[in-house]
Amino acid sequence: MTDFVLYNAPQSTCSQRVRYSLHAKGLDFEEHKLDLFSGDQLKPEYLAINPNGVVPALVHDGTPIIDSAVILEYLEDVFPDRAPMRPEDPREMAKLRAMMRFVDEVPTPAIRVPSYNLAFLPHFQAMTEEDFQALCDSKPLRREFLMKMGRTGFPKADMDEALGRLRRGIERMAIWLAESGGPWIMGDKISLVDLAIMPVIVRMDDINLGSIWDDHPVISDWLDRIRATEPFRTTYYHGALLTEKYPHLARLREQKTVEA
Repeated sequence: MTDFVLYNAPQSTCSQRVRYSLHAKGLDFEEHKLDLFSGDQLKPEYLAINPNGVVPALVHDGTPIIDSAVILEYLEDVFPDRAPMRPEDPREMAKLRAMMRFVDEVPTPAIRVPSYNLAFLPHFQAMTEEDFQALCDSKPLRREFLMKMGRTGFPKADMDEALGRLRRGIERMAIWLAESGGPWIMGDKISLVDLAIMPVIVRMDDINLGSIWDDHPVISDWLDRIRATEPFRTTYYHGALLTEKYPHLARLREQKTVEA
């Protein structure tokens, strides 16, 4: 009997990937929701599981599996016949992994910049300079990212660069959908690359960046399709969207909707 414990955070995009895969495969798991602002991910007991101090981490029968892309592949290795999301042909497998590498190199890190500026910055601004520096120094993987943001937010040049990377991600996704014929990125079956990019697209829509794909309606169609799947509903429970967590973001979204 398998035993899964998932350490994650509701709004974490990387956590959302893994939750979707677990639900799609019908795997029962015990969910531990970490409060990232309280530093749960930096406590010794969690660092013993994931020394990188980030979420998610999946513990399977006592063995920690870390990094969301690694976890997605691990679940395919262990349960290849339960809602398979990798092609069998080695060439198609290589194509899938190259797509996932692009997603993790271009749009995934880019979405963090507007997310932090729009949602998380007020929290950091309320801290003293000393407390903020201590927070940065405690982050094994995110120290330089937070230092670059500072307590005033990422400058316009960084925001413009991030938005440019998100546009390139959208353009590449539109090409993939056109080449495969859809409805999913690799054709008629949902695959790991759909799961990999899903949280980026959902986050962009949630924080009013959906206009980036106005010229690519295939992205809107894809988003509608994945939202209609059963695993999506259980993955994005209430509180998983930034607008559900941060009232000021919800008000901003409503204001922009009225202005549009």
